[in-house]
Amino acid sequence: MNIDTLCVTGKIGYEPSDRTGAISIPIYQSATFAHPELGQSTGYDYSRLKNPTRDYLEKVVAALDHAEFGFAFNCGLAAITALFDAIILNEKAGEKIHVICSDDLYGGTERFLNTIGEKLGFETTFVDTSDIENVKAAKRDDTRIIFVETPGNPLMKVTDIKATADFAHSFGAILVVDNTFLTPYLQQPLLLGADVAVQSGTKFLCGHNDTLAGFVTTSDKKIAENLETITKTTGSALPPFDSFLAVRGIKTLAVRMEKHCENAKKIVSFLEKHPRVEKVLFAGTGSMISFYVDSVETVKRVLKSVRVIHFAESLGGVDSLITYPTTQTHVDVPEELRNARGITDKLLRLSVGIENADDLTKDLEEALG
Repeated sequence: MNIDTLCVTGKIGYEPSDRTGAISIPIYQSATFAHPELGQSTGYDYSRLKNPTRDYLEKVVAALDHAEFGFAFNCGLAAITALFDAIILNEKAGEKIHVICSDDLYGGTERFLNTIGEKLGFETTFVDTSDIENVKAAKRDDTRIIFVETPGNPLMKVTDIKATADFAHSFGAILVVDNTFLTPYLQQPLLLGADVAVQSGTKFLCGHNDTLAGFVTTSDKKIAENLETITKTTGSALPPFDSFLAVRGIKTLAVRMEKHCENAKKIVSFLEKHPRVEKVLFAGTGSMISFYVDSVETVKRVLKSVRVIHFAESLGGVDSLITYPTTQTHVDVPEELRNARGITDKLLRLSVGIENADDLTKDLEEALG
């Protein structure tokens, strides 16, 4: 099936979840499940292990990514943490693992790698992965993982997934792609050679700024088995009600992404012509835009003056959101390093929603002054 149909129906089309014929997956708000008799199970025992609502969601997300296995967690960072926990299970105790990572990525991911990840035994080198030569130059004998976010956050750098996957596989490493900004509707990393895709489902997949969720998809059986162990052991799986909201959000993913993209191109055209905007960063698709303005004073005026657009963290919802990476998403990245990468105090990030594009441009025009 085409991806817009998959979003609505799941992997195999309509299949009633019970005898009522309910079109929507029910919210199985149950912590535990009864067994028919000793030695028999319905397939569900305890919701930390497996829940019917989450089970359905995981199959839908796996189908969208053309993956054999899907896992839903209670936020994007929980998904990334679980993945690295799963990878470390394959290694010897105390063994160091080198990670090559995009230097243009969500600040929370960088914080994890530099703190908890380091304690787990991961040593990370951050490079501009939009140039494959930088990735090749960073390789070491103990490199086991290449982790890229593409387009990058917040500078929208684009990494060639296929070329990076080919290089990773040439020496036995795995490629992990954070696909939050484009979603499976616009980019399918596993079809391009990636071993694992991760994304914050809080963003475009759920799509309404009302649910936290994170996803890992893969066709690697060993990683999947380890993720099952991590989920069972740490209890980071997505609860039933949030799983239901995520399923509901995915049903409209295709139509929302089309509107997001249409609006974003109009906003880019407007910003590129505005005298107070020095540079616009846009990957050519999706709805994420970053732009530099002429002064910190303009930044303050924009964040105070927007009315249709909300000054808030996060992205990917139907509401347009504007974010200031310096004090929000990337506040934990040292100032000197932020500036060196281009995340300056004149940079704003805009997540374009599905409002009328004319209203959004008017709001920006008035806020920019």
